[in-house]
Amino acid sequence: MIYRNNICVIGGAGHVGAPLGLVLSSKGYNVTLIDKNKKNIQSINRGQMPFLEEGSSKLLKKMIYKKKIFATEKLSEVKISKYIIVCIGTPINNQLNPQLKSFLNFFYDLKKFLNKSHIIIIRSSVYPGICDKVFDIIKSKCVNLSYCPERIVQGKAIVELPKLSQIISGKNNKAKIESGKIFRKITKKVIFTEIIEAELIKLFSNAYRYINFSISNQFYMICKNQNLDFSKIRNIMRDDYKRNANIPMAGFTAGPCLLKDTMQLSSFYNHKFSLGHTAMSINEGLPRFLIKQLEQKYNLRKKTVGVLGLTFKSDTDDIRDSLAIKLIRQLKLKKIKTLQSDEYYIDKDNVHKDTLIKKSDIIIISTPHKSYKNLKISKKKELVDIWGLIAKK
Repeated sequence: MIYRNNICVIGGAGHVGAPLGLVLSSKGYNVTLIDKNKKNIQSINRGQMPFLEEGSSKLLKKMIYKKKIFATEKLSEVKISKYIIVCIGTPINNQLNPQLKSFLNFFYDLKKFLNKSHIIIIRSSVYPGICDKVFDIIKSKCVNLSYCPERIVQGKAIVELPKLSQIISGKNNKAKIESGKIFRKITKKVIFTEIIEAELIKLFSNAYRYINFSISNQFYMICKNQNLDFSKIRNIMRDDYKRNANIPMAGFTAGPCLLKDTMQLSSFYNHKFSLGHTAMSINEGLPRFLIKQLEQKYNLRKKTVGVLGLTFKSDTDDIRDSLAIKLIRQLKLKKIKTLQSDEYYIDKDNVHKDTLIKKSDIIIISTPHKSYKNLKISKKKELVDIWGLIAKK
């Protein structure tokens, strides 16, 4: 029997699925989070979020207490839910090509439990044509396929979901209407479009952000080569001048989404997306650029380099595809003594930030955690503050 008020979120113990499941459960749905990550499942069922997500801890405890949400490994649980929301990863390989075989194979497994009443909603980032491939796999059992790409900022999903408009597309009107019903429960505005348009909306959005960050990083490199302060120049550029208001600060641009989706777009465009590849070269090359700049001033093998911040963005505990981690690896490959610290990510090699500041000759602010803003760093230390976060005291 299918219960109309039941929703399954696949990939439900991850950074996209878990917040969405929590918000939906708070709107009256009975939510099952399905995931392969046993550790995260156990944590959620204990009422503890497995990662940092603003506003999630109290909400999870409340929904667990009300028995509105639970997590499991069993894919068969989809049989009793009307709505199946898919939030599984779509990685790229070492050659920067989309690795979608496992994503598509998942739908063969899902197909075993489907019937014509199900509404399947894909939230994962995919390039144009992938939803059509999914439809071809499942259409003999279910034709109600919708694509509604997620667009939240990790760590702020619960805050953002009620505020963001939701993009709704589908293979038929039933899929669109039913998906719209769900998302109208959590936000005021839904926008209907075609599947290929929705697929591109997601990829264009992330590629646009990635390219913008690369522009600022290139400006930063130009300034460093002239011994100039990009943070100061940027502030003057933006001062009472609306055309420049959205110029981002320079900094490590990484994580599990922006580069990946830029490369998905490139793959769709037969690898002729030269702007995306240039952005990748700049952003991914920033750690190497910083090391070369320091090598021009110092014999780094006689110095201790401290790296403050390991996560891919501020005030989170997620190190996936972090450029800070890549920076540390590059330093260690050069046999440079390196210390590392982070406010949120726990690692056996971490030292306290005060110890790092005291023992390091060179300090690199690699992640702009808010707690770093008031750090006191002696003028005797070499401070590399890409983000313009703090000033020497």
